[in-house]
Amino acid sequence: MKKIGSFLKVCLVGVLCLSLAGCISTPKGFLKADKKSLENRQLQMRQYETKDEAKIVQSVAGLLQDLGFILDDSETELGFVAASKKADAQNAGQLVAAAAIDTLAIAASLFGAYCYSNTLSKCDKNQLVKASVVVQPSQDGNRTVVRVTFQRVVWDMTNQVSRIETINDPKIYQTFYEGLSKAIFLEAEQI
Repeated sequence: MKKIGSFLKVCLVGVLCLSLAGCISTPKGFLKADKKSLENRQLQMRQYETKDEAKIVQSVAGLLQDLGFILDDSETELGFVAASKKADAQNAGQLVAAAAIDTLAIAASLFGAYCYSNTLSKCDKNQLVKASVVVQPSQDGNRTVVRVTFQRVVWDMTNQVSRIETINDPKIYQTFYEGLSKAIFLEAEQI
């Protein structure tokens, strides 16, 4: 008898959960890409007039190493390259502003006001920049499409992760693709 009661309770909870799930709807345009994502994709992608994906992957790997990256993973057959590099993330303006705020807090405490500020410890210290590159044939099969994305993980002065973000600076992508175009040309000419 207890087993039947337990079974009925489980069924009742299940029916209740399913009925509540039916009340939830997805917002309009949920899967529609916004204008910013289209701009980012255009920033991150280029097409090259070659079908030789393996040579492009080799050129990508060489370029990333020339830019100071360390190759983390590379799958030529899949057209994938991942690399990373450590870099300084300190910003002089950020440090000056934090020091000024901390100084004001100390001065206020001298006049009897309790004011705790430790903004200097929240300033950026180090970062790890990651590059992910995918190389694949174009839809018509006559060209090769390359897509690169750059992300960074930033640590503060207390070695805590302060943010993780995708880098969308057009200059970085322009520099990468200019270097890749030169590398592909040199590879084709065997220079």
